[in-house]
Amino acid sequence: MQRKKNRLIPFEKSKKVIYLERRGRMQRGIPFGALFFWIVGICCILYCVGVAVVGFGTYFFLIWGVLGAGALLVGTFLADRERVRRLPGWLRAAATTVFLAGTVLFCAVEGMIFSQYHAKPRPGADYIIILGAQWKKQGPSEVLRRRLDSAVEYLRENPDTIVIVSGGQGSNEPISEAAGMRQYLMDAGIGAEKILMEDQSTDTAENLAFSSLLLDEANDRVVIVTNNFHMFRALKIAEKQGYANVEGLSASAVAGLAPNNLLREFLGVVKDFLMGNLG
Repeated sequence: MQRKKNRLIPFEKSKKVIYLERRGRMQRGIPFGALFFWIVGICCILYCVGVAVVGFGTYFFLIWGVLGAGALLVGTFLADRERVRRLPGWLRAAATTVFLAGTVLFCAVEGMIFSQYHAKPRPGADYIIILGAQWKKQGPSEVLRRRLDSAVEYLRENPDTIVIVSGGQGSNEPISEAAGMRQYLMDAGIGAEKILMEDQSTDTAENLAFSSLLLDEANDRVVIVTNNFHMFRALKIAEKQGYANVEGLSASAVAGLAPNNLLREFLGVVKDFLMGNLG
């Protein structure tokens, strides 16, 4: 008889009990997704502050603060399981798909960037082109100094190679990057007759386009000198512009700024791909 009574529990009551138990289980603990985005957000903000304290040539590092704030907001939203559960299924699926696709794209592009991270050229190039970067009142930025020092080493080992210094004058620069680089090379013992100047360019595509007017891009063997994180994009732009015999000489970069440089370069690769600048 007892069994029979248990079977006669009204359906509505049994449904309500099951629902409450399920809800209680869902509320236990902080969701993994929320923890993940909170940790990412805090790391991004701390990194932004760190780069600001160390100092960097541009304000691009502020994107880490924006990304950090966004990640914290996403984490806070995901912390409420019930709120997430109320979202339409299609919206949750779309958000997950966009996140995963973005992650795959980012990893693929970074893999291409790393493929030229340690590019080394053969000796005996006809020309080397040093791509410009910020020139400060006290001299070259750290990024540019490393490019110049790598070029000096190559030029000393290959005295017949001509060097093209490429870079115009930005609004925050006392002189053109090309003029500053020329003087730096001369101070390092490179003869003025070996140095050609291109001082009108404002970006990588212009660096290479304007420099090509000073050489025979179809026949000359050319080495591009830039930092490791920038080398992949520089070579692909050169190939697109018709440089038939181009190689890279990767200069090092400040290790602590690698995340900032790699994120910026990811955006640069995507931008130049969409603009049709990459070969």
